Amino acid sequence: MKRRYTIILLVVALVCTAVTAQTDEDTSRKYDAFFLEAINQRVKGNNDAAFDLLRHCVDIDSTKSEAWYFLAQYYDALKENDKAQRCVEKAASLDPDISTYQEILANLYLSKQDYPKAIEVLNRIYEANHDREDVLGALVSIYEDQQDYKSAIQTLNRLEVMEGRSTQFSLKKSGYYTQLGNKKAAIREMQKLANQYPNDLNYRGLYAQALINNGQEEKGLDIYDEILEQDPDNRFTLLALLQYEQKHGDPDVVDSLMQRVLVSKNATSQDRVSLMRQEIAESEQNGGDSTRVLYLFDRMLEQKPLDADVAMLCVAYMTLKNMPRDTITVVLDRVIAETPDNAAARLQLVDYAWRDQDMPRVVSLCQGARLYNPDEMAFYYYQGVAYYQQDKLDEALNAFQNGIGVITQDSDPDIVSDFYAVMGDIYHQKGFDKEAYAAYDSCLQWKEDNVGCLNNYAYYLSETGQQLDKAEQMSLKTVKAEPKNATFLDTYAWILFRQKRYAEAKIYIDQTLQCDSDTSAVLLEHAGDIYYHVGNKQQAVEYWKQALERTRQTVGSEDNRLKIIARKIKLKKYVKE
Repeated sequence: MKRRYTIILLVVALVCTAVTAQTDEDTSRKYDAFFLEAINQRVKGNNDAAFDLLRHCVDIDSTKSEAWYFLAQYYDALKENDKAQRCVEKAASLDPDISTYQEILANLYLSKQDYPKAIEVLNRIYEANHDREDVLGALVSIYEDQQDYKSAIQTLNRLEVMEGRSTQFSLKKSGYYTQLGNKKAAIREMQKLANQYPNDLNYRGLYAQALINNGQEEKGLDIYDEILEQDPDNRFTLLALLQYEQKHGDPDVVDSLMQRVLVSKNATSQDRVSLMRQEIAESEQNGGDSTRVLYLFDRMLEQKPLDADVAMLCVAYMTLKNMPRDTITVVLDRVIAETPDNAAARLQLVDYAWRDQDMPRVVSLCQGARLYNPDEMAFYYYQGVAYYQQDKLDEALNAFQNGIGVITQDSDPDIVSDFYAVMGDIYHQKGFDKEAYAAYDSCLQWKEDNVGCLNNYAYYLSETGQQLDKAEQMSLKTVKAEPKNATFLDTYAWILFRQKRYAEAKIYIDQTLQCDSDTSAVLLEHAGDIYYHVGNKQQAVEYWKQALERTRQTVGSEDNRLKIIARKIKLKKYVKE
């Protein structure tokens, strides 16, 4: 009886095992089907469907890490940070050997400044793969931020085993030992490095610095002296000694050392600029006497080759002190003579020439710049405008057309817009209205509120009687932007006139006359035409007479415009052209 009962139990156990295995297999197949469909929907961009399917996946089988991993990304996108973190933690716990999960988890903890957990995960990543130098580097940074210098040193020791001793590691460890108050270890660390490279004076300098930082100043200063006896222009030592003397030394010693650094052949441009900025700041705080600052600049500018960065700082300082432009120009000329690709210096010279209305010099400077700075759009612009102001239309157009080739999406919209605006004006003057309008359209694409372009575009359309509604809309924008601009008011009044809206045109031409202190012949003629059409013929004739007088002052007696105005006066009526 007992034997038969045992057999029955065995049969039941086998049946249950078979059923369980079948159930697990069904669950796995079901999970796989839903997961694959979730990924398929994700690839198609159907993220809502993918999100629902992934949630169903973890309901089917919560032991599969990949579903949790993808769910974390969706919760992160939904800004549900706590749920995203739980999903990443779940994925990482289910598959601890997948480094991607661990790295995401570590970054998540770091973003939340949960440093203990981040350190735990990073150490886990490193234990799984001892080649992960990046992980050790991240641990060093965290330990340093947390002022856990002992752990930082231990981690750096691991890195040294992998990479060997380096200046960076030794400097960091020496600094950490100093923070821990272990002065002997801090000094010993740098002494080892100096002994490793006995012929490199910079390592001797680092050793001296460690001595000074850890209470052995006299010994450290003696080493500095030894270094400078062998290499009087040793950059590291001069800068370190200057820094020390600025804190503890005599002002005369500091001054001597600083001048020594400034003219040293081994000092970098950054060294000189940094020191001079400090000097300028102190000078301004103490009353702004420029004598000493200019003396120091003079000493540096005497050196060859010229340090262009120092020269440009000198220019900025002289500008700050409102020094004569001729004096500043001497420095700028030398900069572009020795470094002709210095766009900043050349642009400042262009600005000076522009203010002086010296257009030939603007052209010359920009022509040179185009050889050395072919991608600098500003030079094409200034050259084109300079030619334009000299009535050299073909040369101006050529400069602008070449400049278009260097325009990019990152170009200054204001300059690009003006590029096309001036091109449109040039095309119009040359009689190419189609090209002019295309240029104006391009201008307004870059800056839709370029009022100069809007005004000219609108006026030229009105002169031809084309697209008057478009012209009126553009002109109205300019009037709203600058309601007392006589040119814009005149254009708007004239467009209203061309639309036969005479009463409205009179309102705006009256405003124009009030705002224009030096009324032009064109404006006066427009006023006469408008007044004639509102029935005030006497005032119309008066305006035409004034327009005639102004025209005579600027053009010859054979000018067609003069003849048209004279005919209006003689007939005392508007003459359609």
